[in-house]
Amino acid sequence: SAQRGGTRTKAAENPVDNQRIADELAIRDLVNRYSDAVVRRDAKAWGDTWADDGEWQILGNSIRGRGEIVERWLKFMSGLPFAIQQASGGIIDFEERDAAGAATGRWYVNEYGFTGKGAGMLTLGVYHDGYTRTNDRWRFSRRRFDVLYMGPPDLSAPHHPFPDIP
Repeated sequence: SAQRGGTRTKAAENPVDNQRIADELAIRDLVNRYSDAVVRRDAKAWGDTWADDGEWQILGNSIRGRGEIVERWLKFMSGLPFAIQQASGGIIDFEERDAAGAATGRWYVNEYGFTGKGAGMLTLGVYHDGYTRTNDRWRFSRRRFDVLYMGPPDLSAPHHPFPDIP
C-alpha cells in the first residue's frame, strides 16, 4: 500500500474501481436509452433494454419476459399518442452485485403526455430497478413503477405517498 510517513494516503484507502465506474455509466446509459425509446416510440430499442426473463411491475400488473413486456408496452403507448419521459435522481447500488453482474437502483420519472382524448397529463413516479449484465450490456431484470402523482399538469389531482422500498 502507498504510505507517507507511516500513514496511508487517501488514494490507498479509496482505490479507484474502474469496473464499478464503467458499470455505473452503463446503467445510467440504460435508463437514458429506455426514456429515449419511450419518447421516440421505438419498441425495438425499448425492448432491447430488458433482459429476456425481465419483469415489469406497473399499475398493478406484473409482466414477465421481454416479448410480453414489449407487447404490454405497445398497448399502453397506443392510448398515449404523445409522451415525453425524463428520468432523474438515479441511485445505483452495487452492494448486491454478484459474480454474474447484478445491481439495484431507483429513479424518479416525470412523464408529460396527451391521452387518446387529447387531454394533457403529468405522471410523476419512481422506478425500483434490478439490473443484470448480459453478454453485451446491462439490462433491466426488473422494474417496478410506483405512481406518486398522475393527473393534470397543474398538480390539482391527489398525490400518492412514497411506497415501501422493495
